[in-house]
Amino acid sequence: KMRIWFDLSNSPHINFFYSLIRDLEKDHEIIITCRLLANTIDLLKLHHLSFEVVGRHYGANLLNKILGYPVRVVQLYQYLRSRKPDVAISHSSFHSPAVSCLLGCRSIYLNDNEHAVGNVPAFLAADTIMIPEFLDRQRIHKQGASNVKIIQYPGVKEGIYLWNLADLSRREFARNEKNEKKEKVVFVRPEPWTAQYYKGDLNFMDSLLLGLKEHVKVVLLPRGESQAVHYRRPDFSRITILDKPMGLAEVVQDCSMFIGAGGTMTREMAVLGIPTISVYQDDLLDVDKYLISIDQMIHRPDLDADFALEYLKNCVQKPPSKELLTKGQQAYEMIKSILLGNNV
Repeated sequence: KMRIWFDLSNSPHINFFYSLIRDLEKDHEIIITCRLLANTIDLLKLHHLSFEVVGRHYGANLLNKILGYPVRVVQLYQYLRSRKPDVAISHSSFHSPAVSCLLGCRSIYLNDNEHAVGNVPAFLAADTIMIPEFLDRQRIHKQGASNVKIIQYPGVKEGIYLWNLADLSRREFARNEKNEKKEKVVFVRPEPWTAQYYKGDLNFMDSLLLGLKEHVKVVLLPRGESQAVHYRRPDFSRITILDKPMGLAEVVQDCSMFIGAGGTMTREMAVLGIPTISVYQDDLLDVDKYLISIDQMIHRPDLDADFALEYLKNCVQKPPSKELLTKGQQAYEMIKSILLGNNV
């Protein structure tokens, strides 16, 4: 029996690790830490996971992030030293590998964002680095990732957990084909205000949303309360602002088209065959470029309401990407095997 530590430091990490946690907790002891960021706490509660909040997020300012980094490392070390984990695993938690070094436990670090500066200490400290096959490893060599540590898994990150939702999405695809008169619902995920890697404009989607709300039902998925407050202003009346995170299954059931200014949720919808427009304002990740190249989504950073409405009128929902979901299941088994110390 192993003691396995997951640091879920941002909201996408809950969906990513949920099935693995439920799978492993049957035979092993699971420790989950998190911090107050975006929808992380709400999603942990939604999935009924036991967790401990350790440290906080230090906002968008790079200097504050740098100064806050060792603070949370120490806080995590103090919390975990008596619990003595055997292995740590995280996705994009820059703290986890450093804390693992201090604890003397093995660490596995996953990331699909080659633009994140926090990769540098994480790559140096991690024992194993796992990246998607479509990420150019030369990019992460420049961030200090040793070639002997790198393992590339099949497909994209989102496939690792979305293969569990494939049957649901196929049912919805079949249902939507039969029911073309279903009300059109556009889901929108705004930009990541506090992410270090994000250098684009803030609130750049306001005019797009104002143009859309007069013609279709718009559901906005805010990244936190401050973003929700911005979009609850009278200007945005008639737009549904969710107070709590909506599960992926619920989004898939209702979504006619998805517009995303971030990464993970945009790719999730694309992999599941939902017509998807990325409006990401910064340099695209290698994984995004791949999804665009296979026509799973389009990238339109200057998207306006006229183009969006025309795209909605003509777009066709696809079935989930069988190739990416098959690869996702293979990647899931690979990660589980490496985590448990088995040879791959």
